[in-house]
Amino acid sequence: MTEPKTGTLSAPGADVQYDIRSAGPDSGPVLLIIGSPMGAEGFVTLAGHFADRTVVTYDPRGAGRSPRTDGALETSPDEHADDLHRLISALGAGPVDIFASSGGAVNALALVARHPEQVRTLVAHEPPAFAELPDREPALAACADIHETYLRSGFGPAMAKFIAVVSLQGPIPADYRDQPAPDPAAFGLPAEDDGSRNDPLLGLNMPSCPAYEHDFDALRAVPTRIVLGVGEESGQTAAGRAATAVAARLGMSPVVFPGDHGGFLGGEYGGMGKPDAFAATLRTVLEQP
Repeated sequence: MTEPKTGTLSAPGADVQYDIRSAGPDSGPVLLIIGSPMGAEGFVTLAGHFADRTVVTYDPRGAGRSPRTDGALETSPDEHADDLHRLISALGAGPVDIFASSGGAVNALALVARHPEQVRTLVAHEPPAFAELPDREPALAACADIHETYLRSGFGPAMAKFIAVVSLQGPIPADYRDQPAPDPAAFGLPAEDDGSRNDPLLGLNMPSCPAYEHDFDALRAVPTRIVLGVGEESGQTAAGRAATAVAARLGMSPVVFPGDHGGFLGGEYGGMGKPDAFAATLRTVLEQP
């Protein structure tokens, strides 16, 4: 695998930056490793476990090196899916294999529903598809409240609410939105508002990502092999339960991956999962027929 080479994809409303780690022409299908809003920097360790594959990572629109250029205040999964479609087309690499984490898994499922010919295998790890949860109403209300808090009070108070809800084990109570707000200081977050409103998670992707309605009729009909992944330590969180719910809608059981929602992390952003075991499980899944 070579050192990454960076390219730019010009798309309506964004210039999307991506990185290619080439393993040569005989390395099999390109492996696209994506998240949202997590960008390429979050997948350095995981990419390193696939030195025998050409790996492409990217910064999704609105995040990292891929700022929106149109001033839009919301990014939808359909827009992200269109960026992925354009990226795969620009690479001339289809059909590709995709490992997609978190919001990236929501976006990749949207891509496969619309362009299944571009994807051979999709491993969707813990998509926060809260619209599929039995407790969807309080879950989506909590997401709307996070976004409203961000617009009203800024990053710290909103991120504290986000961490609290995604860490919650089990169903979200019907009165969750009415409960006292968590203290940002308890999570090491600032309480003061710096005035910025450009956070891709709390601003652009919330609540459009967790509220996205997937086209399950289309997904059940595609030739793409779809695998849902759930963390062994996060199966009862909202994202883990959502992965199980999506798998059920597709008539399958999820594959259990080592670690939690960030089980692939190897120190990126200060997070440490179980990267070696995680990558080994992913390789096994990708190599299955």
